[in-house]
Amino acid sequence: MKFILGTKVGMTQVFDESGRVFPATVISAGPNSVTQVKTEETDGYNAVQVAFKDQKEHRMNKPLMGHFNKAGVTPKSELREFRTEGAPEQKVGDVIDASTFEVGDNITVRGISKGKGFQGVVKRYGFHGGPRTHGQKHTERSPGSIGGGAGDGGRVARGKKMPGRMGSDMTTVKNLKVVAVIAEDNTIMISGAVPGRQGTIIEVISK
Repeated sequence: MKFILGTKVGMTQVFDESGRVFPATVISAGPNSVTQVKTEETDGYNAVQVAFKDQKEHRMNKPLMGHFNKAGVTPKSELREFRTEGAPEQKVGDVIDASTFEVGDNITVRGISKGKGFQGVVKRYGFHGGPRTHGQKHTERSPGSIGGGAGDGGRVARGKKMPGRMGSDMTTVKNLKVVAVIAEDNTIMISGAVPGRQGTIIEVISK
């Protein structure tokens, strides 16, 4: 199992050997430092904890500084844990970089999507809205009836799709592929779109 933490840089184009062009997301991946290794014997499950992005020491609290000092790792701002199917191969203090991945790897990415603020049902859920003619006045983008009839018991059903905050959710995208790896720059290029804005922390996982 391969995994790494990185930041989203932006998008570009990548050409393959036959000249076909693919849209690709550029990820500045690693280097990550292994700060803890968990096993079924000690913790009840198998996992590897990694740290990413240097942080100033005065911005860390004492428990975290003790955790980093014990692992022999400089302070980092991001800590994530990746579960493994078997006993982890990594050891505390190991470094994981972009060279772990290869072109053609099938991967899953996770990140926090862009925040859209408060949005209506047309943008948030793809509702069609009301008619554009026949006396339409104020309901062009309204949700329509929200219930309250006899079948709903005079209330709005839980989970009803209505206007509200959109985005800023942890989003997982599966079955993407690595189209380029530049190990010396710790850069991975992934086919297609990856959730989040520029600078979003992205988890890249390949089984």
